[in-house]
Amino acid sequence: MTVAAVVLAAGASRRLGRPKQMVEIGGETLLERAVRVAAEAGLKPVIVVVREERVADGLRDCEVVVNEFADEGVAASIRCGVARATDLGVAGVVVLACDQVMLRAEHLRDLYSVSNQITGSGYAGKVGIPAYFPEEEFAGLMVLRGDVGARELLRGAAAVVDEELALDVDTEADLERARDWADGGS
Repeated sequence: MTVAAVVLAAGASRRLGRPKQMVEIGGETLLERAVRVAAEAGLKPVIVVVREERVADGLRDCEVVVNEFADEGVAASIRCGVARATDLGVAGVVVLACDQVMLRAEHLRDLYSVSNQITGSGYAGKVGIPAYFPEEEFAGLMVLRGDVGARELLRGAAAVVDEELALDVDTEADLERARDWADGGS
């Protein structure tokens, strides 16, 4: 069974004020780290959805898809990644963001270990991404619109809990916490 990663990296990073995809933590950019962790989890191919090609310069072992509708919000990036995964004939996708610095390959593997159901990540009292979607759910992902992502599809979904995933890099304070974590033994 082939399960692809869809790495969402087309956000405008408005709260951070600079492209967070290119911010370095622990010697690699957030985007490089997300691609590496996805590959370590056995996800193949790793599809990276970006706003502009230059963000992905130097990335290896992944497919880059430019989201021409990135200003619509995260739903457009999900659609871009899932459309490419559909073209490649995969059995499922794990959708993940590039800014969850504490994400581990084991967590991603746990998400897709039950291949016939949507499985999200549980943290901060909710179920969110990273999340696994089997091919049977792609149609639901392809009709998403706006900046709310797959929230409705994840409502009531199975979850693999990891409270560390609550730390994502949206602000300078988040970035400082992430760097403190990385310096302490990532």
